[in-house]
Parts: sequence; C-alpha cells; structure tokens
Amino acid sequence: MPFLTAPTAGEHDSLATFAQQQIDQVATTLHGLDRAQLIQVPSASGMSLGALARHVLLIADGAVRTLTAAPAAGSEPQRTPQQHEAEGMIAPEAVREEDTPESLIEQLRTAGRELAAAIRAADLDAHAPVPDAPWFAGRETWSMRWFALHQIEENARHAGHADILRESLDGTGAYELNALVDGEPWPPAGW
Repeated sequence: MPFLTAPTAGEHDSLATFAQQQIDQVATTLHGLDRAQLIQVPSASGMSLGALARHVLLIADGAVRTLTAAPAAGSEPQRTPQQHEAEGMIAPEAVREEDTPESLIEQLRTAGRELAAAIRAADLDAHAPVPDAPWFAGRETWSMRWFALHQIEENARHAGHADILRESLDGTGAYELNALVDGEPWPPAGW
C-alpha cells in the first residue's frame, strides 16, 4: 500500500512528487462512490466530494498556467469566462451533470501529473505577479519555489478535507482507500 509519497531525488522532483501525491489523495477519496454519494453533503462544511474535486481541478489548472508563464513578467495567465465564473466555487452546484466518481478520478490524476510536470519544468527562482485576491493581500510577486510549496500546502488541506468528507459518508478511511485502490486486501496482514 504506497500510502507514503514516493522517494524523490532533488528539489524539482521532491516538489513535483509531493504536489502530485496530494491531488492523487483527493482522487483516492472518490474510489467506490456512486453519483449520489459524490454530490452528498455529509458534514457541516457544506461541501460534497464532487465539489471539492472540481475545486482542486480549478486550482491545479491555474497553477499549471502560472508555472508555465512564470518567467515572463506581466499579468497573471488569462482565464476563460467559465474559469472566472467558477473561481473559488466549491459549493455543491460546482459538480457538473456529466461528472462521475470515475471521471473525476481520471481528471484529478491527469491534473496531478500535469502539475508535477509544470513544477519539474519551472525555473524555481523565477518570480510571477501575485493575483489580485484578498487572500493574497500584501504580496506583489512570489517565486515559483514558494508557489510550488503553496500548491502542496493547498492540496494537502483539500486532501485532509476530502478524507473527512469520505469518512462522514461511509466510514472509509484513507489507509483502507489506498489499499483498495491498489487492489490490496483490507485490512492487511498484521494490521
């Protein structure tokens, strides 16, 4: 059961691997759900796992665009009207009609790989402008090193939130889900 992040070599690989692992953990929480569970709001947070997955996808997409555009000084990467509309939306209605647990798992795994690739290719010493948002107040630029670490932090929060939502749905915890996703028995021998 590879619950721990894979071994890494060097700064780029470490940042990329840990960033991808956190998004993969969000994907893992969707394993074995049905559509009703995907959109159910099982806790006081007012969030469904589907909406949280959609939020992680939105953030990862923006992060990839920021990392890719970083060496070029200027404004933040352009967003589509749909991205502007969805910015920060993590309400239950963020889940799309066509979303299924399987489709979101696939999209999250792809987003994790794309974020990892963008981090591996980034000039970590390059600076980019900070988006104009109240939660980033007081900063004008950030290095791509700091931004990559922030992606790990941001997605770790979401992975923990996803664990709580999943446990609230059916009592299934992260260790069990990781084993099930890997096709391993639960509980493992000696547990």
